[in-house]
Amino acid sequence: MEIIETPIKDLVIVQPKVFDDARGFFLETYNAERYHAVGIVQNFVQDNMSKSSYGVVRGLHFQRAPYSQAKLVSVTVGRVWDVAVDLRAGSPTYGQWYGVELTAENHRQFLIPRGFAHGFSVLSDTAIFTYKCDNPYHPEADGGILFNDPDLAIDWKIPADKMLLSDKDTKHPLLREAQIAF
Repeated sequence: MEIIETPIKDLVIVQPKVFDDARGFFLETYNAERYHAVGIVQNFVQDNMSKSSYGVVRGLHFQRAPYSQAKLVSVTVGRVWDVAVDLRAGSPTYGQWYGVELTAENHRQFLIPRGFAHGFSVLSDTAIFTYKCDNPYHPEADGGILFNDPDLAIDWKIPADKMLLSDKDTKHPLLREAQIAF
């Protein structure tokens, strides 16, 4: 496995070792011993999966303390543009975002530590998105940042007239107005 650093500290891309041949491929999607050896030491306790169609934008979501979550995300079908926004108080990259394309073909994983908001847009006809979390979901700790906050200026790689959003995701506050506690 290869760890690819991003410009934001602690936010990393994992490129698993993939064994391809005429039959298809094999890869370890997670092995605690191997991940711990490269510094990914979260104790993942919940796995989630979502299916979405082209143009869906989910996010930007986070969980407030004491239920903050680190996530290890990947795509098993299709393509997504995955985005994380640094919300860590005192971080030199606070309010900055980083995006990476995750696909069923590149097998990349994106490690989003606690202290980040997370979202993704679907670039293919359909995408199945999976994520491991190091803390169970708690609805009372749910938080979010408006996906199109002009201060963030995230390029979701989808034309605005093709975006499909939940009602909830259109009502999140701007970053400068959000109540964030990690």
